[in-house]
Amino acid sequence: MECEHDKANVNTPCAFLQLSINAFDYNCHVDLIKLLRQEGKLHRLRKARQKMSELFPLTEEIWLDWLKDEIRLTEDESDREKVYELFERAVKDYVCPEIWLEYVQYSIGGMGAQGGIERVRSIFERALTAVGLHMTKGASIWEAYREFEILLNAQLERIHTLFRRQLAVPLMDMEGTYAEYSDWADDGVPEMVTRQYRRALQQLEKGKPFEEALLVSEPPKLAEYQAYIDFEMKEGDPARVQIIFERALAENCLVPDLWIKYTTYLDRQLKIKDLVLSAHERAVRNCPWTMGLWKSYLLALERHGADHQTVTDVFEKALNAGFIQATDYVEIWQSFLDYLRRRVDFKWSRELDELRAAFARSLDYLKQDVEERFSESGDLSCTIMQIWARIEALHCKNMQKARELWDSIMTKGNAKHANMWLEYYNLERSYGDASHCRKALHRAVQCTSDYPEHVCDVLLNFERVEGSLEDWDAAVQKTETKINRVKEQRVAEKEALQARQEEEKAEHRRKAKADKKGQKKSQKVNRTGDKRKADDEYEQEWGEDAELPSKRLRGEDDFGSTATEELMETESGLFGRRAPPRKTEPPGFRKNQRGSSEAPQQPQDVSKEQRIDENCVFVSNLAFNLDDPEGKLRALFQGCGTVQQVRPVFSMNGVFRGYCYVQFEDRLAVPEALKLDRKEVDGRPMYVSPCVDKNKNPDFKVFKYKTAMEKHKIFISGLPYTCTKETLEDLCKQHGTVKAIRLVTNRSGKPKGLAYVEYENEAQASQAVLKMDGSMLENFTLSVAISNPPSRMMEDKGVPSRLLGAAMPRQPQGARGKGRTQISLLPRSLYRQSTPDAKAENGTVSAPHTTETDGVHGGPGTTSPDTQSKSLSNEDFARMLLKK
Repeated sequence: MECEHDKANVNTPCAFLQLSINAFDYNCHVDLIKLLRQEGKLHRLRKARQKMSELFPLTEEIWLDWLKDEIRLTEDESDREKVYELFERAVKDYVCPEIWLEYVQYSIGGMGAQGGIERVRSIFERALTAVGLHMTKGASIWEAYREFEILLNAQLERIHTLFRRQLAVPLMDMEGTYAEYSDWADDGVPEMVTRQYRRALQQLEKGKPFEEALLVSEPPKLAEYQAYIDFEMKEGDPARVQIIFERALAENCLVPDLWIKYTTYLDRQLKIKDLVLSAHERAVRNCPWTMGLWKSYLLALERHGADHQTVTDVFEKALNAGFIQATDYVEIWQSFLDYLRRRVDFKWSRELDELRAAFARSLDYLKQDVEERFSESGDLSCTIMQIWARIEALHCKNMQKARELWDSIMTKGNAKHANMWLEYYNLERSYGDASHCRKALHRAVQCTSDYPEHVCDVLLNFERVEGSLEDWDAAVQKTETKINRVKEQRVAEKEALQARQEEEKAEHRRKAKADKKGQKKSQKVNRTGDKRKADDEYEQEWGEDAELPSKRLRGEDDFGSTATEELMETESGLFGRRAPPRKTEPPGFRKNQRGSSEAPQQPQDVSKEQRIDENCVFVSNLAFNLDDPEGKLRALFQGCGTVQQVRPVFSMNGVFRGYCYVQFEDRLAVPEALKLDRKEVDGRPMYVSPCVDKNKNPDFKVFKYKTAMEKHKIFISGLPYTCTKETLEDLCKQHGTVKAIRLVTNRSGKPKGLAYVEYENEAQASQAVLKMDGSMLENFTLSVAISNPPSRMMEDKGVPSRLLGAAMPRQPQGARGKGRTQISLLPRSLYRQSTPDAKAENGTVSAPHTTETDGVHGGPGTTSPDTQSKSLSNEDFARMLLKK
């Protein structure tokens, strides 16, 4: 016993600390009460029990312990009254026969006071009403009541009445009660009492299977109680239905569905105010997280005429109950707003002002409190605002306020839904005018994306009834333009889907082929010459993206990535990122002062052993006309770590290609460098990517585009070429806070008439689309839409040379594919120009326009595309070789 006491002393402060952090920790309250009871600190124990009873209903065990402790401390009559008050609180939480029995027995001890006997009888009658129908435990209350009357030597008629009332109730062991009454009554049991007893006995036989199932089952016995409740509801006795519900809830107090079923039965069947409101109040105390219980409670309070302050207090408690989803808060606000609307007399402004203030508060509450907790308001369709607008239009005749509310609804992302526009149109049709109806339908045709055909039909039907010829022509033109645009979009989406599917299939085939090739390669012995070793050393130094000088001397040229980048950048807006190139200039390649290209030089400050991919980043999307790219990037990345080398990449004629490599001394600088991704350099976002050798990591994906719709950004086309960023900012900031503006330009820096504008949130972007789309700027019509970058797919299906640059004609491939070396084995002497009319001995015309190359620009043995139109014979080759 001493060890338990010491343990209590140690754990009590911990329990207090836990409750100071979370006052709604039920188990911690129970543990604290047990510990304080072991310590015998009655004053602190009383406060702990009081605090818990304010937050939670207490179980039968906790109440009995509390009552017994308080009874032992009773010294005078004033203390007895406090115990009576405590009993009254205890019997309200749950229906417990043991607590009622303790209550009546305690009241018998105080019957010596004035009016004490009547008070005892009153408590007994209340106990019989509450638990007298309890089939297994109700008999104890009846027997205690009879013994009390016998103890008082009361009139015999009182005792007869108690026997008769008890024998009419189906209770366990009622046969013994009948036998006792037969022995006690001098004149025998009356016939009427016998008939009532037999009916009760039959009812007992029907209920025995359910009682026996409860006896043998394990707690909480929910399924057994459910079956018992269904049985009693079919029998139709409201008192017995109530008692079985109370018995079930005493053991399943945290089951919301059971409380909902009970309160619904009381609302629709008994309709007794005190009983109904008490059940609702106990329901929300047991399951405060269930919004449906609070909603039913508010309706019950209004139904039974509770005062306005009581309803308001209950609603405020509901807001603090801690619901589990955002939509619960929307529904409880709707219930309270419905209550306020029903009590408003629209002829008096005071109650109307209260209703409007409640609507405004609900919107603020959902935007701030609910969004902060759930990251959403829960009212995506703006239901509360719709109801407010209808009330303003119908009851207040205030269409101006209703239109303002609907304008706000549309800017919250609902403008693309046809049903929202049709709701607004119906409101204008009922309470507005034809002009606003027409305006709403025209905006609907422009903005709707889910069911545009339906909106177009509504507009045309409206003009058939209301419009003039000019209105009809405008509507037809508007709807035709919209339908054609929708058809084009659907075709494009279908093609894009097919392209994605083909791309996935091609990717799957590529991976399968690469795996198969890798397996074969692992079985072969690597036999490479000195040249291959030199190439490998160079690739190990700069990765597979570097181009060997030998390849440059052979005249191999990379495709025009400039135009490709331009195209991808225009499509992707602010999120384009080009991959590290397959071929780049050798290190040290620079443009001299005269603008001519100098020979590539090997880097002097980095040895091959020091070159590590983990220490390097790839920087792209830089301006082609960037001055001193090496110096600017070195200064820009200096804060990330010690920069060992900056290697810009130039074309053959010394023009900067717009990308480079930055190598650090320490690999820890790379994560810091990646944080500079999208930082603007001379008006363009700089893209920083990891530097990865694809020979070692063939599955590494450099392209990381965001193809999802960017709802807080808009795409503007049709801008005048003279439009500046300041002009566009002045135009766009009228509709919200502008965070960033980007004017799209080509490689020479000239504007393309396109721009991307980033707003602070989605609502402002939607507002800008609604207001700016179709507007004019310097006689140019602007097209404005939410930014929706397409997927990045560049397929080589006969791409025009404008995109791929001046590519060399592809060499024919043999049975084993393209050879490693592309050097022609034809002697140089055979490349002299032949006359167009030269005749071979066999009559074959020699190849005209064959030009000799210098071995640098075209490589030895290469010819122009128009050569070899006709084949040469062996005699032709022999004559040319001997210079005949």
